[in-house]
Amino acid sequence: MDVRELIGLVGFALLFLLLVLRAPVGLAMVLVGIGGNFALSLAAPFLRFEPFLKQFKTLLWNTVASYDLSVVPLFVLMGLLATHANLSRDLFRGMNAFVGRFRGGVAMAAVGACAGFGAVCGSSLATASTMGRVALPELRRLNYAPSLATGALAAGGTLGILIPPSIALVVYAVVVEASIVQLFRAAIIPGLLATLFFILVIAIQVRLKPSLAPKIEAFDRTERRTALLRLIPVALIFGTMILGLGAGLFTPTPAAAIGVFVILAYGLVMRLWGEGLSLSGMKASLLDSAVTSGMIYFILFGAEVLKSFFSRSGLPVALANLAAASGFEPWLLLIAILALLIILGCFLESLSMVLVILPFLWPMLVEVNGGDYVTADQAAFGLDMESLRIWFGILSLIVIELGLITPPVGLNIFIISSLSEGVPMRETYKGVLAFIAAEFIRVSLILAFPAIALFLPWLLGQ
Repeated sequence: MDVRELIGLVGFALLFLLLVLRAPVGLAMVLVGIGGNFALSLAAPFLRFEPFLKQFKTLLWNTVASYDLSVVPLFVLMGLLATHANLSRDLFRGMNAFVGRFRGGVAMAAVGACAGFGAVCGSSLATASTMGRVALPELRRLNYAPSLATGALAAGGTLGILIPPSIALVVYAVVVEASIVQLFRAAIIPGLLATLFFILVIAIQVRLKPSLAPKIEAFDRTERRTALLRLIPVALIFGTMILGLGAGLFTPTPAAAIGVFVILAYGLVMRLWGEGLSLSGMKASLLDSAVTSGMIYFILFGAEVLKSFFSRSGLPVALANLAAASGFEPWLLLIAILALLIILGCFLESLSMVLVILPFLWPMLVEVNGGDYVTADQAAFGLDMESLRIWFGILSLIVIELGLITPPVGLNIFIISSLSEGVPMRETYKGVLAFIAAEFIRVSLILAFPAIALFLPWLLGQ
């Protein structure tokens, strides 16, 4: 290892330390990127520092002005408008009208509502926080076991990253130069599979231990009809978006713009009945979307600064060559990468993982698969480059989110615990264990049968 690679390795360790200490992600990336480039200019004079500084004149603008990333503020605004228009509440009530008559049905409804709301906001932490506020009071009122109630919501929150449209999928697509539309298509079946598995976990638990959930309550016919009617607009809005993206009727940016317009119109119409979107809700949505989008763009800008440092250090190429020459079986290396992502996901936020960790791991996977231009019949994983990008993206995002509910940390667990007063955190930890087992089964299935993720891209990409 030469001095440049050593500087790159020290910079990576320092960045990881800053992120674990909860330093602002974008700022940590910028500081390490600038400091690392300065250290490289001292160690290797031919890597001059001045040209690196001059790129700042256009780097921030080029990051913000990217058309592929123009979808980010629209998705953020769409999720915030949906929250203030009470779509999260309507989703939960509508799902409850469908499955609430079964034992454990309210917990199943909470998982289904998490899946639906995840398709709006694309953020696991936001999904867990929003649906926790909506569903926890009802679960508490019905005397659900605290472990089941909090565990289901913490696990259901992880659906936000995968079910399209998803901001993390957009960012991953930019990092590995994959098709955003194809990734959205690939995420549909694994996302629905996770929802089904979580509902089955609840059904099995209440079957084996009926005391976890109360006896079935009779529903008032009028209340059920109202809840189902409220669910129709939600299903139409997001069903149209997902089907349109899947069928290639429109690209993500127009889809997000349509989603913002339709949710805004729905919220204003519902305001005529004293519900829906208020002026204060619109103002809060715009302000929060500006703040959130600015944070995401600053993180992306920091990633560009950091990428320049690591590229000049030669560390990613050195790691890729090391992986290729190590003699490790490709499948063993892939499983080790996924295990590492689960561990790191306990400490780091998903966007940080996608922008900081995956750029190191992806070249290693490419090398052991056979290189950039390998064909499917020659590749170690039996996949061409485009299919490998999509398959690895789905797998990596699943295991990154798995870290959000993995003890002893798990950010989703902390969020749900903060919302469930009087419930010890150990109850939430106990509640998520069955869902973690279901996630390992899902990852194993996608590893064994890549077509689960690749079927729709192959079918609709023709």
